[in-house]
Parts: sequence; C-alpha cells; structure tokens
Amino acid sequence: MKASALNSKERKYFIDWLRIGLIISVFLFHVGMIFRPEHWHVNSTESFAFLDPIMWWLHLWRMPLLFLVSGVGTYYALGFRTSWQYVKERITRLYIPLSFGFFTLVPVMIYYERIDLYTSLLDYYPHMFDGGPYPQGNISWHHLWFIVYLLVISLLISPFIRYTKSGHYNMVRAKLITLTSGKMKMNWVLPVLILSQWILRHYYPYSTHALFDDWAYFCYYLIYFLIGFVLITSKKIIESLQRDRRLYAIQTAFFTLLLFTLPKLITQPSEILSFIMSVIEIIIALSCGYTVLGYFRTYCNKDHKSRKLLNEAIYPFYLLHQPALIVIGYYVLKWDISYGMQAFLITVLSLIASIGLYWFVIKRWRILRLLFGLKVKFKSSKPQKEQELNLALEQ
Repeated sequence: MKASALNSKERKYFIDWLRIGLIISVFLFHVGMIFRPEHWHVNSTESFAFLDPIMWWLHLWRMPLLFLVSGVGTYYALGFRTSWQYVKERITRLYIPLSFGFFTLVPVMIYYERIDLYTSLLDYYPHMFDGGPYPQGNISWHHLWFIVYLLVISLLISPFIRYTKSGHYNMVRAKLITLTSGKMKMNWVLPVLILSQWILRHYYPYSTHALFDDWAYFCYYLIYFLIGFVLITSKKIIESLQRDRRLYAIQTAFFTLLLFTLPKLITQPSEILSFIMSVIEIIIALSCGYTVLGYFRTYCNKDHKSRKLLNEAIYPFYLLHQPALIVIGYYVLKWDISYGMQAFLITVLSLIASIGLYWFVIKRWRILRLLFGLKVKFKSSKPQKEQELNLALEQ
C-alpha cells in the first residue's frame, strides 16, 4: 500500500489524540512536581499531600504508554523505507532537537535551579559541564531523556527493518496476534515485562533516566515500544482492546486498590512485599494502557480540523513546556498570593508561553522548525520524495 493511501484511508486518529493527551498529561504532571515535597527544579514552600498518590499512580503508566504510542507511530512512518532512510529520518526528527535542546533549553532549567551560584545565564554557560552528571554536577538532558531513549531504540531496531518486511516476520507477527487477540489475552505480555524487570532491577533498581545506569527501565520502555510496533498496529488487536476495555478497567481498578492497601496491611518491609508491589505496578501500567487505548479507540477515532495543528504543535510543546514551567514558576512562587493561585498562574502562563513561542516564532522559521523536529518544506525537483519525508516527520 502506498504511503499516501495509508495516510488518508487508515490513519489511526485515536493514536494522534492519545499522543496529544499524553503530552498534555506530562505538562500537568510537571506542574504538580512544583507543589510536592520531593525536590524539583523549583518548589513551592507549601506541598499538597493529596498529589502524591495521584502522581504515583499516573507515573506508573503515562510514559510506558507514550513509548507504546511511539512504536505505533514508527510502524506507520516506516512505509517502504530502507534502514538508512529510517535512520536519517530519526536523526532529523530526534537527534537534531535533542542536540539543540541540550545546549539551549536544559541550561536554562539548571541555571534557574541554581541561580544563586551564577550572575546570569551567560555566566552559567562556561560551567555547563562542571561537576559531572546531574544532580551533583551540571550535565543533564532532563526531560529530553524521552527523546534520548527513543533515539537509541530507533538505532537498535534499524538493522531489523528489512526483516520486518519479510514473510517470516509476518508469519511470526500473525501468530502473536492470534495468541493475544482473544478475551483479555493481551495479558500474555505481562510475563515478559515481569521477567525482564525481575532480572534487571536486581542490578539497576532505580529509574535514573540517565541511560547508562538505567537498563531495567530502558528495557521496560523498549518492550512497550515493541508492543506498539508489533501488536497495536493490528486491527484485530485494537478491536480486542476496544471490546475488552471495561474488563481491563476493572483489572486496573482491582490492582490499584491492592497498590494502596497492601502496604497498610503488611507493614513489615520485606523483599517479597517489594517484589509483589513491583508486579502490581507493572500490571497497573499495562492494564491501564490497554484501558486507555480501548476507550480512545471507541470515542476518539475521529478527525477534526484541530488534530493536524495539535499533532504538529505537541512535539515543540513537549520540548518547551518544562523550561517554561521552571522559569515562570521561579518568579510566580515569589509572589505573595495563595498557593492555589500560584498553581493556576504557573499553569496558564506556561501554556501561553509555550504555545506562543510555537505559534509566533518556531512554526514560522524553517531553521527553527528543523531544530524543533517539525516538518520542513524543501525545494526539490522530486516532490514524491519530499512528500514521503514529510509524511514520516508527521508521525
């Protein structure tokens, strides 16, 4: 099937809306980080205790589901590309914004977090690599870790792109789809996730987002990416998730109840309890992801004139939102107003700043579009190749 036909006749609109919703949830999650007792880049003097269980639960499934959605997008972006064409597209889409953000957006965040140590942002730049990795030192990619992990995953799968177009792969994929498309049978993925984490978290117990010492969670996200790439791209699987969405919601609710009650029932810490809690968290992440996919497929699989605009804007918004929150939060937290008003103003002003920068600056300059990973209109005598590249960048 040609890429243009795929785009016009089979585009999964609910995946676009889900991607948009997940990035917005990341923004709201980071607003909440300002008002938690846990140290963040900027913190309110007052913390909201009710946020902790909510953010813990959200943290379990948001980013895994975002990797799954990225796997789906990658599948449709591939088209008939070779491995090298795919790598070039990923460099344009991921590596360029990562490099740009590392040297422009991240320094702003670290500077405002440690503003008392430097006279200005320009004064901070010569110290950008001081002290080694963050938080002890200044070297970090902060929220760009998601892009780093996607880039590494893209490079890892690139040698296998030719295989994914082979008859043997299609046969294996068909068997996996048959295995997992029955009632609640997408739970067959759970043993793979649990086993991977049981082995790797013994050596890499904590999520660091630093890649080099985060192999348990990197593997976790890789599996979700592959679930999206191999299974969620199947109409049969999507229909099964839509059909069983209420059952997965019940499964999510049951294990969420266990998550919050079990530590109160078993107050003595032990390795067994820790393992059980880890398994519960994995089950919640997967079943909640399935639930969200099922409901989005049911109610959000429609196009709208705003979808294309939001789908393009959401990537620059992700890059900009955290620096905007930190800069605006730093100043708003100094104002003598209620904490609720601080939270409201930080949210609204950060949204205005991020959206305004995208709308009035980034989308209007070709070089900035490239630096923020957006589709760029090339002057070419080969319009078909340009169309294919732009289609890939849109995914």
